[in-house]
Amino acid sequence: MSYHSTMERAVILAAGRGTRMQRPGANGELSPEEAEAAATGVKALVPVGRPFLDYVLHSLADAGIGQVCLVIGKDHSSLRERYEGNGKRLDISIAVQEEPRGTADALLAAAAFINSALSNSVLDSSDNGDFAMLNSDNYYPSDVLRQLQSLKGPGLVAFDRAGVLARGKTNLSHERMAAFAVVDVEDGELRGLVEKPDPETYARFPEPVCVSLNCWRFSPSILDACRAVKTSPRGELELTDAVLHALERGQRFEVAVSDAAVLDLTSRDDVGPVRERLAHQEVFF
Repeated sequence: MSYHSTMERAVILAAGRGTRMQRPGANGELSPEEAEAAATGVKALVPVGRPFLDYVLHSLADAGIGQVCLVIGKDHSSLRERYEGNGKRLDISIAVQEEPRGTADALLAAAAFINSALSNSVLDSSDNGDFAMLNSDNYYPSDVLRQLQSLKGPGLVAFDRAGVLARGKTNLSHERMAAFAVVDVEDGELRGLVEKPDPETYARFPEPVCVSLNCWRFSPSILDACRAVKTSPRGELELTDAVLHALERGQRFEVAVSDAAVLDLTSRDDVGPVRERLAHQEVFF
């Protein structure tokens, strides 16, 4: 199958409970507005100048994405009210994950949006429905998303751990980067993902050691893999397991490497550093 070089859709997973954001922070004070938003656990709406998700959407629009499906929890009416149908450069729709059953299940909640591209006669016949998939608590510069656009088919942008840290513009520490899944890549293709690697595991990988920060390009066939996975020891249906399932069955995933400054909004301690780094970022989506 030949792949279209462009990718016009994205799914953003925003249905998480945000339990780490709800916990008291160790560093820095939040404004009353920031503290109120953090207490809800809806990380996408935490104001870091503007709600964090505004910056994520702006970056997607700058990268040429035109349609976004935001997967939310059933109690996240505030996300629906702010974003559904309200984009100027983006067509924003909503899908609901009824229960917090993991990231693979969250992606399945967007199945109608993902599959609609295949049946839309307006689309170019060479467009196979590839889409970007991101988390709502990660901000990727538009250059990273353009790398995702440039892939020939399914794949991901993997991040050079040392390179990202050396640039000094991320809020991620060495310890946090070490907790992300290591991307096993050979000749530009994904060979596997190693979750929660220990130091010995890291030592087996040649430099640059790359990690996954959930910046994926998928084809609609990933939905079959999401349906096939079993519940993990954490009691969830994991997207990583779906990727590995697809990989074992012959799906190829291309890997692009970046050292760009990704921002991660996981806990209250992230709010101040993320706010500082986005202080001069324009927003128009």
